[in-house]
Amino acid sequence: MATVTKAFVARLAGLAVLGPDGESIGRVRDVVVGVRSDSQRPRALGLAVELPTRKRIFVPMLRVNSLEPTAVVLNTGTVSLRRLNLRPGEALVIGQILDTRVRIDDPDLPDLRDSDVVVVDVEIERTQTRDWLVGRVAVRTIRSRLGRRGETHVVAWNYVHGLSHTTLSLPGQGVAQAISQFDGMRAADVANVLRELPDKRRQEIAAALDDERLADVVQELPADDQTYLLTHMEVERAADVLEAMEPDDAADVLGELPEADAEKLLQLMDPVESEPVRRLLTHSPDTAGGLMTPEPLVVTASTTVAEALARARDPDLTPASARMVYVVRPPTSTPTGRYLGCAHLQALPLSRMRTSAGPAARTSGQPGRRGARQGLAGAVARGRSGDRHPLLRYL
Repeated sequence: MATVTKAFVARLAGLAVLGPDGESIGRVRDVVVGVRSDSQRPRALGLAVELPTRKRIFVPMLRVNSLEPTAVVLNTGTVSLRRLNLRPGEALVIGQILDTRVRIDDPDLPDLRDSDVVVVDVEIERTQTRDWLVGRVAVRTIRSRLGRRGETHVVAWNYVHGLSHTTLSLPGQGVAQAISQFDGMRAADVANVLRELPDKRRQEIAAALDDERLADVVQELPADDQTYLLTHMEVERAADVLEAMEPDDAADVLGELPEADAEKLLQLMDPVESEPVRRLLTHSPDTAGGLMTPEPLVVTASTTVAEALARARDPDLTPASARMVYVVRPPTSTPTGRYLGCAHLQALPLSRMRTSAGPAARTSGQPGRRGARQGLAGAVARGRSGDRHPLLRYL
């Protein structure tokens, strides 16, 4: 297979990282470069590699044996498992450099002289000394007033001006390229990416995400990062994000804020959304009331297994809430009727899909026998083998 000596970073993202024997190590997510203040070409220092455990590590470019069209091959299977941490003078190409505005003075593009263009990709190439340097930069002209997409040009690095740590720290940097990398990624993976970015870049990306997506991401962040993001948003936006979060997660976030700030956000939230959050905040975080979910999956004894499974597949339910079904007497809204029992989601397919939970709530037995008399409550809790006593005896 042909070995590649130069490649654009955006094309490397997602490629598998293999050891010398073909063993899988992870996938490339970004490239770390050293941003210089002089005219010398920046050096590619290493790869940001995501392990199967979703942890991101740093792999030096000297460990890269070859770039292939479908994978990056290392010259060793031994890598450091320390979490990626950027040092002063380092930057992530996809996470920080893309979408930066620069100027070019390429003699082949006289019309673009002294005009702002946006960086959309960066090419790295291998030298004879095995160092990887930035060779060319792909830039795009600013979108016209008519909304047409700007033209893309590839220019040599020495014609690009204004790409430094100072410009990377200026506000107003675009996020289109960074956001496009999040398409199809899980919220937990996006949260890991945000943790590695500088505070300024993290705020810009968070501002570009919609409320639902940002709420999912914030729920996956550590408490300190959650507090930082919310306190650096406009209070109206922070309230909208809290409304999109699960009540127990929103309560955990508000519990880390000063009482005055938390009350201000609660007042801005919709009363219907803030009511369960306020109820959870009355409990200490280490008590059962502080740990429980305020929106369990509650059904009646007449609910069929098929209906319960359909409700468990609701995308608005968290996996923790959907894994357990609670059977009660009407009403199902809190405070509910008499509690009959609960069934784990994995036990429901073992029961017949069309059967009712009513009779089985009183009689236990093996699933598949007695047809309509075996239902959801039959999966709630089965008695000892051969028992035919009422189910409530074992609840």
